[in-house]
Amino acid sequence: MTIVRHAPTATLGAPLRPPSERLHLGAADSDGRRPATIFEIRGLSKVYRMGEVEVHALRSVDLDLYVGELVVLLGASGSGKSTLLNILGGLDVPTGGTVRFRGRDLTHAGEKELTQFRRESVGFVFQFYNLIPSLTALENVALVTEISRDPMRPEDALALVGLAERAGHFPAQLSGGEQQRVAIARAIAKRPEVLLCDEPTGALDYETGKLVLNAIERVNRELGTTTALITHNAVIAAIADRVIRISSGHVVEDRRNAERKSPEELAW
Repeated sequence: MTIVRHAPTATLGAPLRPPSERLHLGAADSDGRRPATIFEIRGLSKVYRMGEVEVHALRSVDLDLYVGELVVLLGASGSGKSTLLNILGGLDVPTGGTVRFRGRDLTHAGEKELTQFRRESVGFVFQFYNLIPSLTALENVALVTEISRDPMRPEDALALVGLAERAGHFPAQLSGGEQQRVAIARAIAKRPEVLLCDEPTGALDYETGKLVLNAIERVNRELGTTTALITHNAVIAAIADRVIRISSGHVVEDRRNAERKSPEELAW
């Protein structure tokens, strides 16, 4: 496999987005200015039909997500949170309502437009790592950078998640937590505007899960990437700027944390 070498465009650890787009704040910043809206969701519904049975996964959801924030979507299995994340990422389409990304209507976008949106603007992290076993950690990340407009160097992406020294290892030589961090590096290497994480610690033990949360929190903090993280674990909500609780397809709570805790402070 050919690894494309990209010249570094920023010092590792320095923010890669302007300060105006890195607002880890409440409803407004210290000057009373609201953060820019990145997703605007109105009346969003999703119905799955299985023969004569209808399953209402989402029911008239109204929600805004803001540039640079870390949001935890909290809810039990079957509450609708994964459906919401999949629609935000362009992996699924709603039955009703609208989703706008930076003012652009995704609801009526065609498959070509959604593919471009996913490729250029969204990074995905799932519960299972989906790494290619025959490629090293570096090569798994480089797959994404080769088709991106303005990628990070694969080496820098791995360093950001604390795996610089494991770049030459294959997935079978890595622990579960290390594989998940490679998946995070792969997701953020194309510099997405949004990082969507679906139960990223669900298959991991407590200590390993905290390492993965550290990687996600660092990406959000240092790169300014708007991050939405799904979990059923209420303790994890403490690391977020905002917590959105979903139940039976409804948003039943939308609250801001007074302060964000670090993953090291969590215990479950």
